[in-house]
Amino acid sequence: MRISAGSITLNTKLKKAANTAVKNLLSIKKKEKTVIITDKPCRKVAYALMDAAQEITDPILVEIVPRHVHGEEPPTSVADILKQCDVFIIPTSQSLSHTQARINACKRGARGATMPGITVAMMERTLNADYRRIQKLTVRVTHLLSDARNAVIQTESGTIELDLAGRKGHADTGIIKRPGDFSNLPAGEAYIAPLEMRSCGTITIDGSFASVGLLKKSITIHIDKGRMTSLRGNRQLSALFAKYGRRENTLCELGIGTNLEAKVTGNVLEDEKALGTVHVAFGNNLGFGGKNNGRIHLDGVVRRPNVWIDGTLIIRKGRFLI
Repeated sequence: MRISAGSITLNTKLKKAANTAVKNLLSIKKKEKTVIITDKPCRKVAYALMDAAQEITDPILVEIVPRHVHGEEPPTSVADILKQCDVFIIPTSQSLSHTQARINACKRGARGATMPGITVAMMERTLNADYRRIQKLTVRVTHLLSDARNAVIQTESGTIELDLAGRKGHADTGIIKRPGDFSNLPAGEAYIAPLEMRSCGTITIDGSFASVGLLKKSITIHIDKGRMTSLRGNRQLSALFAKYGRRENTLCELGIGTNLEAKVTGNVLEDEKALGTVHVAFGNNLGFGGKNNGRIHLDGVVRRPNVWIDGTLIIRKGRFLI
């Protein structure tokens, strides 16, 4: 069966996933001011969400020109709209997760989700996952990160140590019901901002990297005093980071995937949620307790790492031991 939303045809799996997001995960209520921000590549997902939201409230949909890179700010008019809403959903090809527009909206009490790079297939597969089970594991890992002094990630080329002392872990559970709540959709990660200038070591990224996609060849990154000192294995990424300064080359995040339905496909939105993966990011982390005001936020995903928290092995070759 297929259901039409204007000029776009929605299949029943996509409609079910949109209803899950709107009614179960965001719990949108009647008369809540709801805005959906999208761009052309994500238009079909946006229409499905709009169709679901219209059954409850009177939402608006705004389409913007695609941003050039993850973390680039939306137009100021869109930032103003976000400040006035109760609920936002943002399926866009480039991430608005770590923009000041999104952060300021949450500070003013709006709750919502960003869905950078979302596809119909990903929406159908991952939005129908067991989010209560995802929530339980994610919260457990988040508590470990919040209580930790350090984390060690071992990959094929070496290890990297991150100083977590005093920083708070965050749970991306997909359950977005309180004012100020924020999550990706699909959700499923525990993440934290390591202390800037304290991470050291070598890490191999073998899954995917934001702005590049699925990696055909592993990337090796050396970190010293929190900053990327070399990147080998991908000229495109080397050139990209070379365009920026020290803030954009600063390691800003450690995340651990907890979504049982997510797969590593080349789309970082889903890849970083895949169960047992880890990801590190470079650039802006102001939105989750960090102090680095970079102009970008780019994540790299490791498929089957070993992970120690305060000396306790919690993941062995991508399998949870907790």
